Amino acid sequence: MTSIEIREKFLNFFKAKGHTVIPSASLIPENDPSVLFTTAGMHPLVPFLLGEKHPGGQRLVNVQKCIRTGDIDEVGDSFHHTFFEMLGNWSLGDYFKKEAIEWSYEFLTSSEWLGLDKNRLAISVFAGDEDAPLDQEAYDAWVDSGIPKERIAKLPKKNNWWGMETGPCGPDSEMFYWVGPSASSGQVPEKFDDSDSLWVEIWNDVFMQFNKGNDNKLTPLAKPNVDTGMGLERTLAVVNGLDDNYRTELFWPIIQKIEELSGKKYGESEIVTRSMRIIADHLRAAVFIIGDERGIAPSNVGQGYVLRRLLRRAIRHGNLLGIKENFTTKLASVVIDNFELVYTEFNASWKRVVSELEKEEKKFRKTLEQGLREFSKLKAVTGKDAFNLYQTYGFPIEMSQELAKESDLVVNEEEFKNEFQKHQDLSRTASAGMFKGGLADASTETVRLHTAAHLMLEALRRVLGDHIQQKGSNITAERLRFDFSHGEKVTPEQIAEVEKIVNEQIQKKLPVHFEELPLEEARAVGATGVFEHKYGDKVKVYFIGNSDNYYSKEICGGPHVSNTNELGQFKIIKEESVSAGVRRIKAVVL
Repeated sequence: MTSIEIREKFLNFFKAKGHTVIPSASLIPENDPSVLFTTAGMHPLVPFLLGEKHPGGQRLVNVQKCIRTGDIDEVGDSFHHTFFEMLGNWSLGDYFKKEAIEWSYEFLTSSEWLGLDKNRLAISVFAGDEDAPLDQEAYDAWVDSGIPKERIAKLPKKNNWWGMETGPCGPDSEMFYWVGPSASSGQVPEKFDDSDSLWVEIWNDVFMQFNKGNDNKLTPLAKPNVDTGMGLERTLAVVNGLDDNYRTELFWPIIQKIEELSGKKYGESEIVTRSMRIIADHLRAAVFIIGDERGIAPSNVGQGYVLRRLLRRAIRHGNLLGIKENFTTKLASVVIDNFELVYTEFNASWKRVVSELEKEEKKFRKTLEQGLREFSKLKAVTGKDAFNLYQTYGFPIEMSQELAKESDLVVNEEEFKNEFQKHQDLSRTASAGMFKGGLADASTETVRLHTAAHLMLEALRRVLGDHIQQKGSNITAERLRFDFSHGEKVTPEQIAEVEKIVNEQIQKKLPVHFEELPLEEARAVGATGVFEHKYGDKVKVYFIGNSDNYYSKEICGGPHVSNTNELGQFKIIKEESVSAGVRRIKAVVL
């Protein structure tokens, strides 16, 4: 079965069950400050899982492009990837566990669909704890489907629970398939053991059944949701009897091209195989990131830094395989040929993909050999060494760590960060990147709104609680957009109270000043702020109010007005959800 067939079967199956087919969202999240990339199929649908109405209705299905940066260091084995496709179906307050499980079983085992051997299936369900009971409903639904009780494991929260700090959460049920050598003869273990790697997870049904409040208590949702995820790469391998995702059609053409360029064979040694997998995975991910409709270019900040790290790691492993000429664009052509029928955005973006890859590889190859020679001279890797490799030769810190690990050396990350701060080079790191205060400019309008954001943050804490933390902000000359941690909708009464508190501080004509303090001293005086890492050992603390009773003490890069009476009237124009546990306010000063 091909990848195109699996995608089509999945969409058609759920379309027949009343689901609306929706397109894949961008890899670059539009409204979530908490992540760099879309990490799962549910990610773009969070507002709808939280209660907003979706134009497609209550039943949805799609194939979603995803990037998970946490798996970069794991890539090199047979099943980890940074870019992958997630097949998913959702119920937004419609059907629940019984239907979701029945349909999962039908799609997996029916000869009309995937036709997997039901005797090789195993299941896990939530075992229950002091917060929530055993998921008996899911357990019973699987037994009714024909899964033997010995093949259904009851596992704890770390295995079978989905949720954020606050907001919708609930048990999940995972499906596993036996891929061991005895499978072909029908000799599958009678009992499911989740620690046995020959049981491969292929699908996960998440049941958003509860709401977790700020007090950590779970209350049943009036309209529970279903969110499922099936990885295409792993499913394709299982359906075709393969124990290596890189031997599927989604990777094999890329591997063959690497073999041609390197003169080496996949499988000839563990080192060669690992390098080929890393190159194939990272180039595929890079092509999708650059070629996305909201495409990113390599840089030293945010998504661009991740992209640069992927590319430079791939180039280094190409070097290990003996590929001395530029090769990334040759592999990109293979990737695009493999996917352009499914992801038509490549029709418009392939020139950009080729251009960015050419520039990045040319830039890094100039210094790669010299940097590797310098590294080989080191008997230990100090923070200063790692910083020099980054600044002079373009080695991301993670590459120095990988090289050090291969040579049984250690990189001191704290020393490395200190070197950045010492050289005032923070703007180039992945965590800094933007102007310290988060302002694109320092016009009068943006400065006024920046101060208003401080007043509002403190007012939110006073009205909603001390758990409120800033999750991101975007300020233009026209408005303030402010994201903060909170697990439920802010009521009109609470919004009115926040406005009232802010306008009272404006009318009091409070002075605004800042002091540069060591970070520990800033904490000691009660300054708040969740982005301390952007500023180094010394931080600016902005004080609003009089010294005998400050209204607000916030770590911030500035700039701000000198007195709150410069702000005029403060008005909240919108409050909405942007992701699980994160709310957004848009406000203006008049």
